[in-house]
Amino acid sequence: MIVAKGFSRPALRRQLRQARRQLSPTQQRLAARDLYRQLAQHPVFRRARHIAFYLPNDGEIDPRPLMLEAQRRGKAAYLPVLNAWPRTRMVFQRLMPNERLGPNRFGIAEPAFRPKRQRRIWTLDLVLMPLVGFDEHGGRLGMGGGFYDRSLAYRGRRKNGHKPTLLGLAHECQKVDRLPLEPWDVSLQATVTNKSWYG
Repeated sequence: MIVAKGFSRPALRRQLRQARRQLSPTQQRLAARDLYRQLAQHPVFRRARHIAFYLPNDGEIDPRPLMLEAQRRGKAAYLPVLNAWPRTRMVFQRLMPNERLGPNRFGIAEPAFRPKRQRRIWTLDLVLMPLVGFDEHGGRLGMGGGFYDRSLAYRGRRKNGHKPTLLGLAHECQKVDRLPLEPWDVSLQATVTNKSWYG
């Protein structure tokens, strides 16, 4: 676990990204398998019908085995898709089996933009979120673009909004004792790693 005190957010982000990038392909594959075991039979996953996933990038833990399992069980799986305009907006679009994907402006694969397949984030049951760092108190450090925070900003205005459940997904090496948070940071209900649940 990294002690965050004395690190700026950019410095902490650099250190944590380096830690996850240093994992070997075998370690990444085993981590994805262990993450699957942590989540596949958990009630929060079993009960959810509409689930947002992400495709791994830059050493992120891989949720694709879970995504395939969700589709096998008849659940609707969604991926984040970036808007051409406004460029700071992200939407969630249902992924169809064997759908062809193309790179977005960050080089991350995503489906072609199809508004009829999109769903508002507050109507999803579960959002599995990538992250750079996390702590046991619901803190999440993202890549710095603010896409998830902007998409979830409504939660600060709706005191009775319970949906969706927000779970961060991470490697154990991304754990921090206590993250320095900003007012716009959205808290997670829990973070799930290849080893454990936190929160």
